[in-house]
Amino acid sequence: MTTVADLTVPGRTSVMGIVNVTEDSFSDGGKWLAADDAIAHAHELVRLGADIIDVGAESTRPGATRVPAEVEARRIRPVIRALHADGIRTSVDTMRASTALAAAEEGVDMINDVSGGLADPDMYRVMAHTRLPVCLMHWRADAFVNASGAADHGGDVVKDVREVLAELVEKATAAGVDPGQITLDPGLGFAKTPEDNWALLHALPEFVAGEFPVLVGASRKRFLMKIRADRGLEHSPIDADPATAAVTALAAHAGAWCVRVHEVAVSRDAVDVARRWTNG
Repeated sequence: MTTVADLTVPGRTSVMGIVNVTEDSFSDGGKWLAADDAIAHAHELVRLGADIIDVGAESTRPGATRVPAEVEARRIRPVIRALHADGIRTSVDTMRASTALAAAEEGVDMINDVSGGLADPDMYRVMAHTRLPVCLMHWRADAFVNASGAADHGGDVVKDVREVLAELVEKATAAGVDPGQITLDPGLGFAKTPEDNWALLHALPEFVAGEFPVLVGASRKRFLMKIRADRGLEHSPIDADPATAAVTALAAHAGAWCVRVHEVAVSRDAVDVARRWTNG
């Protein structure tokens, strides 16, 4: 059984490299759709400093639509199987219990559910059954389809995220998930305004001080693209990589357990800088 401790790097924040086996992800859709390409890309991310590879086969970008369950499972199986055989740690980015179970059968090390287990009534049961580490993310939505729009967080997004994450933990543990296998993600960019995202990052030390390890997923999000847009510069998702690295450095300095990123090299640099800064 893989544990959160197995995925924790002593003395520094872990780096999770993103491999989207999709046709329509917002920054690299279609680039790694072929299994061989996805596997090669994952190996390159590990070479650049990733500690774990997050494999997803369904985009949640604004405007995205869901893919059939069998397509999602078919895309992730060969990638996770090959990476597991090569000794590379993996997580599966899915909101479906059936896909999580398929990934577990192929040797995945973690279940990363951006709906926090709410999109599929069987997800908590599968999480408990696999006994794998899980990441529960905050996403206030009526239908878990894509991350567009801005939800009503009651005027205090930090309070809302804190309370909802506590509810997700309660649901997961009630289904049999070991509390020691739980990590949490405040859900940057998911139905949140730029102001919401910055408020959550400002409050990151509060989340880190809580009971559960915290994963930060800010990579190439629109609120970071806006940094350059506000100066009248080109502001594609890739143009947000420097801002992503800045967030990575600050998150690592604040004690985040893991950062989930597309461009691994600069964020691994940022993590190592934060470690040296902290240690003096």
